[in-house]
Amino acid sequence: MDLRSELHSAPLFQNLELLAHQIVEGFISGIHKSPFHGFSAEFAEHKIYNPGESTKHIDWKLFAKTDRLYTKRYEDETNLRCHMVLDNSASMYYPEVKKLSLNNLNKIGFGVLAMAALMQILKKQRDAVGLSIYSDTYNFHTTEKSSERHFQMLYSKLNEVAQNRGKSETTKTYTYLHQIAEKVHRRSLIILFSDMFQTETGEAELFDALRHLKYNKHAVVLFHLLDKKHELDFAFENTPKRFVDVETGAHIDLYAENIQKAYSQKVMEYQNNLKLQCIRYGIKYVNVDVQSNFTKVLNTFMTEQQKFV
Repeated sequence: MDLRSELHSAPLFQNLELLAHQIVEGFISGIHKSPFHGFSAEFAEHKIYNPGESTKHIDWKLFAKTDRLYTKRYEDETNLRCHMVLDNSASMYYPEVKKLSLNNLNKIGFGVLAMAALMQILKKQRDAVGLSIYSDTYNFHTTEKSSERHFQMLYSKLNEVAQNRGKSETTKTYTYLHQIAEKVHRRSLIILFSDMFQTETGEAELFDALRHLKYNKHAVVLFHLLDKKHELDFAFENTPKRFVDVETGAHIDLYAENIQKAYSQKVMEYQNNLKLQCIRYGIKYVNVDVQSNFTKVLNTFMTEQQKFV
């Protein structure tokens, strides 16, 4: 199901929280097509029952409807701490978009909307959420909290990021991932949205930084954002074009067809190597086409949070 088709095409970030709510509601309405069949909107007030736990809080009415065991969650219960990390470097503003909308997203727009949707779920579950944003500097950091005021501050910050293009000329992903790992002290589910393009590091330093995120027994999910058509398939018209690095300003003039095969192969090799290293370090790797819908992100989150708690 394409969640975008069910949402209006009004300006994207006019009300980020409302739009995130619509995305989550659209996901729930189509949940019968996912591994969470029969789990409707009630998922936010329950967690899956794990064998060995007390049966005192099992919701037997929900069991009768779903044939699965869930335990009730309570207002003062916070079972999950989630720290979200957003890459705000210049390359995340590709493709060039004059006016963001659900049918016209770049990587930063997709990342912001996806994070806002995940926050809707976490807010309803009364879980604590923190946020880090980096580009060529460590732009923003806040620890995990679950208050309404805190969530409103996070929505405001994400809205600000979406509307104001970063001016970074370099990307120092590995540097800031190390710093984030040191700042998140209590065991958390760390979720990173990034295109994983860097200008100042080799792969070894990047993989070492990803491994550092696992410090303190954190669980880590990497959503690797790419515009598949252009950044992976290199599907440009075969006319003379100038390709410009949005971070360094370096450029090259060529016919796309002349390098399409070699380019796509290189990007696939990098993507596959990144995936293998994530598997090696116990990090959940998910490649995401930013021209697709949000179902993949939401399904992954629902699965990983159940593993974590």
